[in-house]
Amino acid sequence: MNMKSGLEELRKRREKALQMGGKAKVEKQHKLGHLTARERIDKLLDPGTFSEVGILNQSDIPGMEDRTPADGNIAGFGKINGRTVVVCAADHTVLAGAEGRVGTFAKEARTTKIAVEKGYPIITLGDAGGARIPDIMGSDGLSSMTFPIEGLKYPRKIPYVATIMGECFGGPSWMAAKADFVVMVKGTCMAVSGPRVLELAMGEKITPEELGGWKLHAEVTGQVDAFAEDEEHCFRIVREFLSYMPSNCDEEPPYVPTEDTPNRKVDEVMDILPDAPNRAYDMYKIISAIVDDGKYFTIKPYYDQSLITCLARMNGRTVGIIANQPLFFAGAGGPGACEKAASFIVLCDSFNIPLIFLHDTPGFFVGLEAEKRKMPGRIMVWMEALALSTVPKISIVIRKSYGMAYSNMAGTNCGSDFLVAWPTADISFMSPQTGINVVYGPMVQAAKDPQAERERLIKEWEYQNAPWKAAARHFIDDVIEPRDTREFINKSLDILRGSSGRGFISKKYLQAWPTVL
Repeated sequence: MNMKSGLEELRKRREKALQMGGKAKVEKQHKLGHLTARERIDKLLDPGTFSEVGILNQSDIPGMEDRTPADGNIAGFGKINGRTVVVCAADHTVLAGAEGRVGTFAKEARTTKIAVEKGYPIITLGDAGGARIPDIMGSDGLSSMTFPIEGLKYPRKIPYVATIMGECFGGPSWMAAKADFVVMVKGTCMAVSGPRVLELAMGEKITPEELGGWKLHAEVTGQVDAFAEDEEHCFRIVREFLSYMPSNCDEEPPYVPTEDTPNRKVDEVMDILPDAPNRAYDMYKIISAIVDDGKYFTIKPYYDQSLITCLARMNGRTVGIIANQPLFFAGAGGPGACEKAASFIVLCDSFNIPLIFLHDTPGFFVGLEAEKRKMPGRIMVWMEALALSTVPKISIVIRKSYGMAYSNMAGTNCGSDFLVAWPTADISFMSPQTGINVVYGPMVQAAKDPQAERERLIKEWEYQNAPWKAAARHFIDDVIEPRDTREFINKSLDILRGSSGRGFISKKYLQAWPTVL
């Protein structure tokens, strides 16, 4: 083939690939309110930065070549906020985005290898119903498309982001389950197998929303980290998440300049915290007052809302915040809160993000339902993650911090580099009111004036629970004025950067920790 005919053939093949599944399939995708794979990539990446690989791919099944442009998966390299990323997008216009041996297994394997070696984040745009039956059937078919376990041997080298943008079963669900961060567009579905397979194989009739809709993953499974109203919102979430992350595990997250001075006083927290110790308030307001420009990025916002996990910045540098939320169950965490905390600690430690703990909790949930979900084990998994983390940790007791929850929130001897309290701190095994009932119940009832005796004991125990004795014995480092909290955190982070030049780079003991606990 001479140059002229070769160029003509190349242009012809590229043009066909760019048409994806054809005009009718593209129009159908648009009518469903979805963008095509290439349109999604264009919306996600910085304009004009996408370099596609494998555009000439086709299925290796005889007779399927012309029906499978790019073999149904658009992949390549681009930039987000000027930083290189790898993106792989299922093309729903080609056989409903079903995974083929060439487009998914061969192409994604090569791009993933480069991403890991060169230190680029990976983003998958999921919109597919699993593997193609012709590709995967038979002993040779299944053997050629087994899950590539090699990629699991070196986890968390780079941030891995997965999106759910359609009805996703099989492969896209596996990708989401092993990702560091998952975004789901409302109205989509993520599950192992689709409703049709379940009905045919098991006789179970269920809708996609019931099987794997966003509310299930938001409130019950906790397998999704953020939820988008539509596809463009999804891309904004992905871009914002990556802005807090380093490109790989050997770097610190990018520094973002701010005009919010590091020693700014946060007088407003005095009005946010109620005088009455049993009154609820919104911990997000405390966080907003402390962090740069009042901005934070919440992860798993609907999953066990008694605990907040979010990313923010302090003096331009990314931090991870774990905070009890008194608006839900008074800040008492259940099994979900333990899973949420442990996975967040793993994320932050793997990518060199210091941790800040804000205490206000009466302890952990107790009772039959908690025990059914292995509450002791969940608590200790959180503790194990905390023990193995090596990024800087700053712990602040705002109000109550009782029992084992004090330990899990990086209390005394539990891994904090700096541990301080506000004057409002209440640190003990349990509340004075409950403790007196347990210890002195009969004695109080036998007193001449039971109410007066009870009030006397409560005041005595409240004094014992105040932070002064712990500070006097150096079980905590200091008691600080609430208005100085931002300044204290920033000064502490400066100290903890050290003089080695490595900054906040962790030792990566948690890098191989399972993604879903």
